[in-house]
Amino acid sequence: MPLPRLRTCLPAALAGAGLLLTGCANPAIGSDRDDPTAPVTLKFWHGWSNAGEVKAIDDSIARFEKLHPNIRVRATGNVTDDTMNQALRAGGDDAPDVVSSFTTNNVGQYCSTGTWADLDPFLKKTGVVKEKVFPRPLLAYTQYRGKQCALPLLADTYGLYYNKDAFEKAGITRPPHTMSELKRDAVELTRRTKDGSYRQLGFMPNFRLYQNSPDRLFAQWGPTYFDRNGKAKLAKDPAAKEFFTTQRELIDAQGGYRPTERFRTTFGDEMSSQNAFLTQKVAMHMDGEWRGLMLKKARAPFAWGAAPMPVPDDRADTYGRGYLTGTVAGIAHSSRHQNAAWELVKFLTVDTDQVVALANALHNVPSTNAALTSPKLDADPAFRTFLGITANPHSTALPPSDNGGQYVTALKDFAYDVEAGKVRDLGAGLRRLDAQIDADNLQSEN
Repeated sequence: MPLPRLRTCLPAALAGAGLLLTGCANPAIGSDRDDPTAPVTLKFWHGWSNAGEVKAIDDSIARFEKLHPNIRVRATGNVTDDTMNQALRAGGDDAPDVVSSFTTNNVGQYCSTGTWADLDPFLKKTGVVKEKVFPRPLLAYTQYRGKQCALPLLADTYGLYYNKDAFEKAGITRPPHTMSELKRDAVELTRRTKDGSYRQLGFMPNFRLYQNSPDRLFAQWGPTYFDRNGKAKLAKDPAAKEFFTTQRELIDAQGGYRPTERFRTTFGDEMSSQNAFLTQKVAMHMDGEWRGLMLKKARAPFAWGAAPMPVPDDRADTYGRGYLTGTVAGIAHSSRHQNAAWELVKFLTVDTDQVVALANALHNVPSTNAALTSPKLDADPAFRTFLGITANPHSTALPPSDNGGQYVTALKDFAYDVEAGKVRDLGAGLRRLDAQIDADNLQSEN
């Protein structure tokens, strides 16, 4: 007996998620390759590998299959971007239909090469108004040069974790809001042993520490990496000089690069019980929303809190902003089941209850406006700090590029030299960095 045809009208409940209902949609949405109501098995590749994470994804798939009894999903986890890209280039029956990536930097490549399908036709024909559904920064990192080849699937947001006990001992009443306050507090919180070595550093600004990639702290300045023609413009943006100057001042105020870098090498692994914040070797620490759950599980022996990262003094009105990144999902260009694949992508990324359930299970930030305000979200105050950062209109993500994250790698290498005092002329160094980024982008286009 053939399966009953599913409704092609959007359910009214989705209106609360910011959707525009436009009546019944044609079953052939975006692509005429397949009928989404026909029996089909989709291949979904993702990067989650931890047992708890995989269970959260499998639970999501079970919820989807209950709503779409004609669609079965075969999920494969722990897939890297390189493995996925090789399969997409090869095509064939073994290639995935639905794909996801933890690397937003690569969206530019996915869109420009066409390996991920354009989702705008699917969004339009199913009445999903993306500008209403997704926060602006998250929507920005899932498109490139007008092509929407991905959608946000949860987000990672960065803020400041701080040791409340250490703050109380130092007479500091609240976390710093500006960079000058951060420097002042870092000095007050730094503790040394009798021989002058560090026992605790107020804030470790060195770029090689855990999540301290320069692009994340740089987000507090709201930098412009490229002009409208795609040319690098860091040397022309005053924010770049201010950022590197501030970072060096943070280092120097706490003893200089060599001593702080030597202290950093004594830190334990980021994900272990010897994490520097957990062992109180640093009193303030930039990290993502997931760290709170880890601190709870580890039963941190001190009171701690979370706040937005400080902002430049002349941008104090933007306090609450932060760096955003996250997982993205899309449809493989080679899939012969794109309409069915869209049903899965839409469920995972747009359905409010699903987004909230997955966010709670993975302790990641939800990626839709409706989910961010859902009463079903984890009510933990520290976690909700990161929800506020995500919703802040000044929060930013890295812009997509033709060569993926190569420009971020170039920025990191330059930043390591700057903090070590190897760049004598910052302006000239930034001009060389721009030239390198442009050359890398040109090579990727040829």
